[in-house]
Amino acid sequence: MTSSQTPAPDPQPEPGQPKYADRSFRSAAGIAGGVIMLAIALWLGIDAIVRGAGRTPWVALALLVLIVPLIVAFSLRPVVFAGEGRLRVRNPFRTITAPWAAVEGLRSGYSTELFAGGKKYQLWAVPVSMRARKRAVRAQARAGAANDPGAAASRRFGGSDPVPTRAWSDRVVAELRELAEKNAGRDTAQGEVSVRWAYEVIAPAAAGAIALVVLLATG
Repeated sequence: MTSSQTPAPDPQPEPGQPKYADRSFRSAAGIAGGVIMLAIALWLGIDAIVRGAGRTPWVALALLVLIVPLIVAFSLRPVVFAGEGRLRVRNPFRTITAPWAAVEGLRSGYSTELFAGGKKYQLWAVPVSMRARKRAVRAQARAGAANDPGAAASRRFGGSDPVPTRAWSDRVVAELRELAEKNAGRDTAQGEVSVRWAYEVIAPAAAGAIALVVLLATG
């Protein structure tokens, strides 16, 4: 298991040089789904707390303490940050920080994956949609049949065109590969992979689970 370490901040740019802005990648559909699930959970939970009788309010409170952190962890928390010196992957329960020089590969198959430091990590923020990939393949076939120069350029450089010829997850992985190749030689891109567990998510969820078990066992 990779040891948990707090990554050192990237060095500041020299005077007169612009600071590199991190790029972020996350699923808009995942965020929207998380907001909807949070709203439903809070609505039902608060209603049970206010109107419930006996042990029902306490059970509802324990469920909220358990469920809300999990919804946030799997929908709102995941994001991938690509900076000048490193790639930072924020997954539901941990954050992986990989300097570009330590990145061994990125793959988009049935899921998007990062290979770094001899280990494999999933990129939860960049889910793979097989439906979107099939649509992109059909668009690529139509563009190829029409011999569209603009679509060909988009396929080569990963740009965005009115009818994308690659699925979003594939375009993100291609962009991250390009950044890895471009930045791996920088002095700020050296170092080892570090992993930090998200105790701010794990602790309340565990507390809610324990409280729920106690309430049900003593009921």
